[in-house]
Amino acid sequence: MSFHRGASVRLMGVAVGVLIGSMSALTQVRGAQEGAAPPASFTATAIPGVVAAGTKIELVATGLGRTEGPVAMPDGSMLVSSSNRILKADLSDNVSTFIADSNETNAMGWDLKGRLVSVQRARGNEKVGVLYPREQVTTLVDKYQGKAFNALNDLALDKRGGIYFTDTEGIYYLPPGGSVTRIIDDVPNPNGVVLSPDERTFYAHNKDGTHMLAFDVTPDGKISNRRDFARYKSVRIPGHADPALAEDNGADGMAVDSEGRVYAATNVGVEVFSPRGDLLGVMPVQWGAENNRIRHPQNVAFGGPDRKTLYMVGAGTIYKVRTLSQGPERPTK
Repeated sequence: MSFHRGASVRLMGVAVGVLIGSMSALTQVRGAQEGAAPPASFTATAIPGVVAAGTKIELVATGLGRTEGPVAMPDGSMLVSSSNRILKADLSDNVSTFIADSNETNAMGWDLKGRLVSVQRARGNEKVGVLYPREQVTTLVDKYQGKAFNALNDLALDKRGGIYFTDTEGIYYLPPGGSVTRIIDDVPNPNGVVLSPDERTFYAHNKDGTHMLAFDVTPDGKISNRRDFARYKSVRIPGHADPALAEDNGADGMAVDSEGRVYAATNVGVEVFSPRGDLLGVMPVQWGAENNRIRHPQNVAFGGPDRKTLYMVGAGTIYKVRTLSQGPERPTK
């Protein structure tokens, strides 16, 4: 595995052709088929305590291939998974390659040791492992009851040193120094997961359902008391011309702020819920409807030096918006 932090390139504006490095002809054709270029900005409507009316949601970069799993670095720069590499968007919106070979990483998070942990999806080599620093790269878990994982997707790390993660078979928990267990096996198509700031509540997306799910968390990391937490504004539309809308509600990545509000990337943009599950508003980041190929953020994360910049990634793009709210504390390393 090789690591590169140089060769930064400024990626701004509305031109789809502004790319990092080289882009294959196949990717260019696919992008043309999927619809119009993402706009340079969107205008937020007011969400009390979250974002002021008229705030611009700004395009940082586009043409990045598959964008997933954003996570902030200690200085507030943002790491984003892009196909088989990890990109870094610094505080000036310069984007560079941070890790050149990520074993098809999807979601990422920092553990208590300051290591970058990720779910890695390369065919025949799916695992949860340490991706960075280079000298600490290792596999943490690659099987459950002797069976390889199937399409690992998201993760959430707790302050105990445990790791929650998902694949198509369910939701798992790897306790510090322990063995992995499957803690949820009755949620079809689970996706994003996140913990409340006090880590007493565990949230999980159900892309096939109408509600985000919530669970109580015990001191040993186990979960109980499953319940419907928040009703999505986004819903599946059977028979829609856009296959994404026909398939599910688009509920994907999640984030929480320091006040316990939950931010959910869905087909309508970014839905924001109160700690009680009330829909507070939606950040309307959505484009391509005129071609029946709606594009929208698939993951969200707080960054910036004051943790008041919400990054939204997906469909080959990175957007950001300055918020009134603040993300949870990051690792100190």
